[in-house]
Amino acid sequence: MSLWERLAAIEARFEELTAEMGRPEVAADHERLQALARERASIDEVVALYREARDVERALAGAAQIVADGGEAEMVELAREEVEALTARRDDLEARLKRALLPKDPHDERNVIVEVRAGTGGDEAALFAADLYRMYARYADRRRWQTEIVSFNETGIGGFKEVIFEVRGRGAYSRLKYESGVHRVQRVPKTEAQGRIHTSAATVAVLPEAEEVEVAIDEGDLRVDIFHSSGHGGQNVQKVATAVRLIHLPTGLVVTCQDERSQLKNRMKAMSVLRARLLAMKTEAQHAEISEARRSQVGTGERSEKIRTYNFPQDRVTDHRVGLTQHGLDSLLDGEIDALIDAVATSEEARQLETQAAP
Repeated sequence: MSLWERLAAIEARFEELTAEMGRPEVAADHERLQALARERASIDEVVALYREARDVERALAGAAQIVADGGEAEMVELAREEVEALTARRDDLEARLKRALLPKDPHDERNVIVEVRAGTGGDEAALFAADLYRMYARYADRRRWQTEIVSFNETGIGGFKEVIFEVRGRGAYSRLKYESGVHRVQRVPKTEAQGRIHTSAATVAVLPEAEEVEVAIDEGDLRVDIFHSSGHGGQNVQKVATAVRLIHLPTGLVVTCQDERSQLKNRMKAMSVLRARLLAMKTEAQHAEISEARRSQVGTGERSEKIRTYNFPQDRVTDHRVGLTQHGLDSLLDGEIDALIDAVATSEEARQLETQAAP
């Protein structure tokens, strides 16, 4: 099927969905109406671009005919200029259509669960994990997304052995999914008397929030432990046991949440994290079936992959997936990471376009 035949079929489906949504019996069925609306919205951009491209193609044909027919010199010259402008417009629309037709990640619009864990490097790795958490929290704030800590395990000097937090906002996964992997830091630790550069690492896992219908969890498969939680630095021990630990017996996954003062809220947060992890396991199993040749150059999100190095002595960061180096670590750690994310997203898009064009 050619590009234009494919686009015509999509437009026909768009019209079919529009007509279906207008039927009284469908309008009365909220769930059915919502499902149709979601499908229609998913192809709305493609249809709009196709219709514009079709109009441009018709106008281009008309202008080209005037040039071919000849006639008054001034009119022919105007037609030539129009052909040039319309050709550029047509090419731009075709490129945008090809990008719009790329397979969409079904999780892109979702909220996410982000897990940051200190890796090799002891206290310095924990301090770096805290730096990464603050970087993502500030990035979320810049995009007007909401963040909320689910659980954390602090060190005595302000670092995190582990911190798990939610990021809620439209398109959160579409941006933050590129952050999964190993982040390496090279710097002189504050505790290092001799000023030697140390290399430490932290892992970042970005999981799309799973809906209950996607991941069914049998209560019989859960062991629930309730215990007393403590505040920052081990202070403010609560008199009422509100912290929740969920153990998913079939997989052995363990999720703990103690940030809220309500046992119910902690349980709800822990269940959200557990669902996200189970969805990630399911997705990874599906990805494992894809051949190595078709895997994305940006990686599979496995934590064993080193994606980025933050070099403090040279005030630079390098993203190893796309070979991009930038300077200005202070602004980067203050949440200005769009340029890095854009570079990886653009590289992935180019790879997909190349795959799409291959016979």
